[in-house]
Amino acid sequence: MSRRGNGSRNGLGARPAARPGRWSADARHLLRLLHALGSTTVRQVLWQKASEVDLTDAQSQVLFYVDQRPGCHVGDVAREFGVTMPAATHSIDRLAQKGLLARSADPGDRRVCVLELAWAGQALVRELETLQLGALEQVLTRLSVPDVRRVLRGLETLVEGGVRAATPGV
Repeated sequence: MSRRGNGSRNGLGARPAARPGRWSADARHLLRLLHALGSTTVRQVLWQKASEVDLTDAQSQVLFYVDQRPGCHVGDVAREFGVTMPAATHSIDRLAQKGLLARSADPGDRRVCVLELAWAGQALVRELETLQLGALEQVLTRLSVPDVRRVLRGLETLVEGGVRAATPGV
């Protein structure tokens, strides 16, 4: 599969496909930016709270996933995060032990667990969202409105490209 951009940095034409093992300057720059963003106060605030409640990054992601998809199954979690069923089950077990996640049997198939956040899990997700949104607001207030709009449009485009890259045949 070749990697092709929509155009060169200067907009004068298509960028040639990267050779295997060689990454474009844009891919390297994006990776550095994502790492830098991950190290900002937005992420640090989340890590601080998560460490207070002995929550790993993977577990917090599972909490957010189940919050957005109540009634999902362990297999859904495994597929979403690209992990094995035992790995997903381990995270879910830990969250259930902490009283953050509730499991119940699926009425249609008793072999399958239905996942929902426990009350404490709902409260924690709301608290983590509040912390994240507060940190993001601090960042956004330092940018102009046009810059915020450009950042949002760019991220939307990046996510759409990621979805297309991860979807076979698209």
